[in-house]
Amino acid sequence: MERLILLCLKCIILSIAVEAVFEDQVGKFDWRQKYVGKVRFSHFDTHSQSSKKVLLATEKNVFAALNTRTGELLWRHVDKTGPEGNIDAFLQHGQDALLVVGNGRLLRSWEINVGGLNWEIVLDSGSFQSACLVGQQDTVKHVAVLKKTAISLHYLFNGHQKWIENLPDSETVDYQAVYSGGNGEVYVLGVVPHSHITIVAYSVEDGEIIKQVSVEAPWLSNIQASCAVVGQGMLTCVDSATVSLYMLDLHVQSQMTQIPLQSLGLQTAPGFHPALVSTQPNPARPPLSEFLLHLGPEHYLLLQLNSGLIVTLRDFKPAMLVSFATTGEKTIAAVMSPKNKTACSVNLFSAESGRRLLDTGLIFNMDPNGGKPEKLYVQAFLKKDDSVGYRVMVQTEDHTLTFIQQPGRVIWTREEALSDVVTMEMVDLPLTGTQAELEGEFGKKADGLLSMVLKRLSSQFILLQAWISHLWKLFYDARKPRSQVKNDVTIENLSRDEFNLQKMMVMVTASGKLFGIDSKTGSILWRHNLDNIPAHAAFKLMVQRTTAHFPHPPQCTLLIKDKDTGLATLHVFNPIFGKKSHITPPTLPQPILQSLILPLMDQDYAKVLLLVDDQYKVSAFPSTKNVLQQLQEMASSIFFYLVDSSQGRLSGYRLRTDLSTELIWEVIIPAEVQTIVSVKGKRPNEHVHSQGRVMGDRSVLYKYLNPNLLAVVTESTDLHQERSFIGILLIDGVTGRIFHEAIQRKAKGPVHVVHSENWVVVSIVIALDQTKGHEYI
Repeated sequence: MERLILLCLKCIILSIAVEAVFEDQVGKFDWRQKYVGKVRFSHFDTHSQSSKKVLLATEKNVFAALNTRTGELLWRHVDKTGPEGNIDAFLQHGQDALLVVGNGRLLRSWEINVGGLNWEIVLDSGSFQSACLVGQQDTVKHVAVLKKTAISLHYLFNGHQKWIENLPDSETVDYQAVYSGGNGEVYVLGVVPHSHITIVAYSVEDGEIIKQVSVEAPWLSNIQASCAVVGQGMLTCVDSATVSLYMLDLHVQSQMTQIPLQSLGLQTAPGFHPALVSTQPNPARPPLSEFLLHLGPEHYLLLQLNSGLIVTLRDFKPAMLVSFATTGEKTIAAVMSPKNKTACSVNLFSAESGRRLLDTGLIFNMDPNGGKPEKLYVQAFLKKDDSVGYRVMVQTEDHTLTFIQQPGRVIWTREEALSDVVTMEMVDLPLTGTQAELEGEFGKKADGLLSMVLKRLSSQFILLQAWISHLWKLFYDARKPRSQVKNDVTIENLSRDEFNLQKMMVMVTASGKLFGIDSKTGSILWRHNLDNIPAHAAFKLMVQRTTAHFPHPPQCTLLIKDKDTGLATLHVFNPIFGKKSHITPPTLPQPILQSLILPLMDQDYAKVLLLVDDQYKVSAFPSTKNVLQQLQEMASSIFFYLVDSSQGRLSGYRLRTDLSTELIWEVIIPAEVQTIVSVKGKRPNEHVHSQGRVMGDRSVLYKYLNPNLLAVVTESTDLHQERSFIGILLIDGVTGRIFHEAIQRKAKGPVHVVHSENWVVVSIVIALDQTKGHEYI
């Protein structure tokens, strides 16, 4: 019996140990989030009524499918970065999705259910222009790809090329569009700017040119921006200079018919370039006779082509966004209109009559911390009573995707701005009032025995009070539905853990949106979208004050710099709650060349941000009298450097007592031979774990730990494999002295550099025996 009891105890102990090892090894990540980026093309899977997929092609060269019920990724394919993986066109037919990738380099077909690759072919060289599905007799069997100088036709089921033909007069004619209406012909549309339109019709069977016509159009310069095909092959264009519509029958090709907008009782907004929106629900059939005319920033018009005449069906004003959608034999137009400053409404209208469909209203409440709606995608479906139901996916300026169903319930939201994070800082969470009280629980050494006992009792009472409050909140929330339980971000549930491992991840994205993310769970605690961010902006995030200086709130400053003009602005905010600071940052009228955080603090414990403009003048933020006095005292020990990669110049400067700058060294690298691709210094808060290494004779080999050392990496301008090289320079940032120089022959970028302590790691691509590999120096 004793042996049996002992055996049972051993089994229990062993199972506990095994369970502990298992729990410790579960999962590679604490949390992981996958994104796709800003959407460029989107199609809902409509081949079956019960489909739950939306297909996305994005500007991050990602092709993916989302579950429309949850917003989760079903599958995702990430292509090469840069132009080689750029998705030029996205066509869908049934369960096949066709992508043209890399400026017409590849044509791919994907099976949308599982995301598998059906086939892939390499297209002939040439700049990609357009692509379309080619239908004949209610079936789609081909896809046409238009290049700058040629057009090719490929089978839809295997991608094999059926025929390829050179385009006539491609040296002078800019071919921009391809169209097929299901009549056995493929039309290629080209333009000689401000002269005429060229129309070439090819036979689907053998690629033979059936007809070629030129039509005068001195007002036209771009077909894709100004024209659309409507109805039975009617090319319709709009021109802002003549304020007119132009129509041309592609089957007759006689001359363009001008219809002044004024004759229709219409006029465009001043300075606005009108545009056309048309739809072709079935690629084997001609497009619809109805189309939308964009006349102003919030003005759309639904028009119909009827026996060669333009009929106005509906005037939408104000209307922010419009979109066509088709389900079964019904085509609808969805219109988003502003309701008030914080909400928009979406309504459906019949495309054939312009009549508003009953019970199709939807309210979209805009996020006050997000951007304005930018694109509208509609998923239409037929209900049991044959009426039209729909859901919408709204893309906003901050790249957020929001999926909504009637009457306005948000099903899911995806923050796709997080696919392109440009900078990040980890900020310590603040102490709660209870934790701060416990910090001083034992008092000071000067306190007597009685005062220390009273502080101990008061702290224990505070703990008891907090515990009772926590129990009451749990009991109160348990009685509520889960949807009504609020998880507001407060100082109580945002507090540091026992070992200060949980932190606030402050992220800045390329779209100009800020996020505060909990490092423990990955949940987004706050978000804030910055307005009027330049298209080419650089960001630098700096922590000026941490949470260690209570009662002063933590403070972060974001420097936003326009890469084209160099002009910059400052955004000061609280990194814990994301709220804009009450402190007004200085205006920066001059372009900024350099910014750095100094180890100086003002009376409120905020570190000083030093800014150098293009006149080499220095300004400080904050710029109090105390700060300026400290700068004057420490001016002789403040050095900084500037890099001009276009001129191949590295310059070192010193700060004078009058807060002007003095050039003390300069290194010139011939820009015609090599260019500066990276300059890496050491982190100012770097922690050195060991000053040296003990040798065999008990002597110590000390590390060279120069905190001012810069690693400069250059790349040759000659990209030939035999003559290309990567150069490395180690320069003292204070004196300009070059400590070391090395050159790696037959090497090229991309270059990645890590500089720490007494070592530099450089990752490059080298050519060895005509093969590519990576080498680490």
